[in-house]
Amino acid sequence: MKKTFLLFLLSTLMVSVWAQEEAQQQASSKPVRFTFGTGVLIDNQTIESPYKGGLELQIHHRFSLIENYHNLFGIYGAANTRLGLNYGITDRLMLGVGTTKDYKLQDIQWKYNIIHQTEDNSVPVSLSYYGNIVLDLRKKDAFGPVERYRDIHRLSYFTQLILARKFSKSFSAQIAPSVIYFNAVPQYTNESKYKNLNFGLSAGARLSVTGSHSLLFEYDQLLTKQDLTDDALKPKPNLSLGWEIGTATHTFQVFVANYSQIINQRNLVFNTNSFSDGEYLFGFNITVRF
Repeated sequence: MKKTFLLFLLSTLMVSVWAQEEAQQQASSKPVRFTFGTGVLIDNQTIESPYKGGLELQIHHRFSLIENYHNLFGIYGAANTRLGLNYGITDRLMLGVGTTKDYKLQDIQWKYNIIHQTEDNSVPVSLSYYGNIVLDLRKKDAFGPVERYRDIHRLSYFTQLILARKFSKSFSAQIAPSVIYFNAVPQYTNESKYKNLNFGLSAGARLSVTGSHSLLFEYDQLLTKQDLTDDALKPKPNLSLGWEIGTATHTFQVFVANYSQIINQRNLVFNTNSFSDGEYLFGFNITVRF
């Protein structure tokens, strides 16, 4: 009887220890949270997206290029704005829509979290897929000779894989290769024109400074060389530096950048502003979570 009781007690202790170790292992394998403060770093997407049933309102505003005090350093110039709504279909899948002032762009976007970094580093990185389709609603003559116009010329496409890692409580970084396709692109002569198919590479980082305040960095490089004879039309790399303030329901970002077109494919292919030449502007983003 005593042997049976001791065996039962030992078995109970072993099961208890095993259960505790299993619980600790599961706890340490939890997904890393808050790699970035919101779904956009500045203009580039991050791995973050709304939770299931969550709704996000996004406001993107870009002032004009900074010139001098006569245009109040860009505030009095022509501005570009995007309004967007994102909805979490699941905790991994997001669907969004938006409208942008310049070029009258209407977009549908989506994002899917493929893998998520874990606290015990059994999965060391997060990987998300992002894509969009953009409809340009300008007049027909914006797409070349009117007699050759087709409705499909209004569409462009952007697809991207986002690889990110939260290195510490304060620092996160990501890198994202992208593929871009325009059904119609500007062509000046037979020898001078943009390419329909393009490849790009983006990188970004977020450094938490104190409390809810963070520093932001973003860089984009178009990898495809364009067939352009005019150097002024050749795409320039995108660079931006920003400051982020976040709460449970709002994120506010203010930054300086050399690009203004907000939509990813247009920033990568058609930005001609150079930071080294002093061509930059102020902008801000507001994200509201419901």
